Amino acid sequence: MASVAGSGSFSELEFTDADFKSVRDLVRKNTGISLSEAKRDMVYSRLVRRLRELNLQRFSDYLALVCSDGADDELIQFTNAITTNLTSFFREGHHFEYLAETVLPELMRQNADVRKIRIWCCAASTGEEPYSIAMVVKEVIPKNSGWDVKILATDLDTNVLATAEKGIYPVDRIKDIPAHRQRRFFLKGGGKQQGHVRIRPELQQIITYKKLNLMDQWPLSGPIDIIFCRNVVIYFTKDTQKVLLERFTKLVAPGAHLFMGHSESLNNVTDKFQLLGRTIYRFAE
Repeated sequence: MASVAGSGSFSELEFTDADFKSVRDLVRKNTGISLSEAKRDMVYSRLVRRLRELNLQRFSDYLALVCSDGADDELIQFTNAITTNLTSFFREGHHFEYLAETVLPELMRQNADVRKIRIWCCAASTGEEPYSIAMVVKEVIPKNSGWDVKILATDLDTNVLATAEKGIYPVDRIKDIPAHRQRRFFLKGGGKQQGHVRIRPELQQIITYKKLNLMDQWPLSGPIDIIFCRNVVIYFTKDTQKVLLERFTKLVAPGAHLFMGHSESLNNVTDKFQLLGRTIYRFAE
């Protein structure tokens, strides 16, 4: 069955059931993300921009291009278009309270001999989540105390990672952050940067941003003490979730903490992470 999707002033392009199936198959193969039928209009609206930029009239031609030899750059554009990047500073605030009040103090006792903590943020998006983690780290661990804390922040989307690395945001993005944190961790822009803020270097220095597909090999040796994998597995099938969580178990330190998204659960996925409450888990093999 053929259909026409989307809206706007441009003439619409045909987006058939076969086209959508091809997109879904390609997305699952390359990212592990499972797109439901409800995502059809979203897929159309995001990909049709690429077709128009490339002066293509058929989705089948575009998909053939994405899958052709030497089309790595377009595959990146395709992936960037499909992935969702909704985020904010201190989203799901109870996670950051638990990080500050329980997890980091516990790690400072547990790792006192090596004085090292490793954190992985699996879906960094435009940087708000890893910078929120970094702010908590700086507030809890005393300056010049000799602790080696590193945050690896990864994402599929190279465009959002570029934004994250710059650390520049419209000032309204931080309106819900308490004033004392704004003063300590942000610099107000002037001139061309009027109306924007920049993350202070002390936060950027402990974060490394890298493009990473969770379905590919990971450039991590471990052990990882804390993983933020929030609003990620909700897009995966149960089988893919099981594979991902099993890979986590090979990487984390004993007693490591895992933070999931508010609508995510590990029920029937793994029994190696114990639920502590409100989508906070602990590795308990």
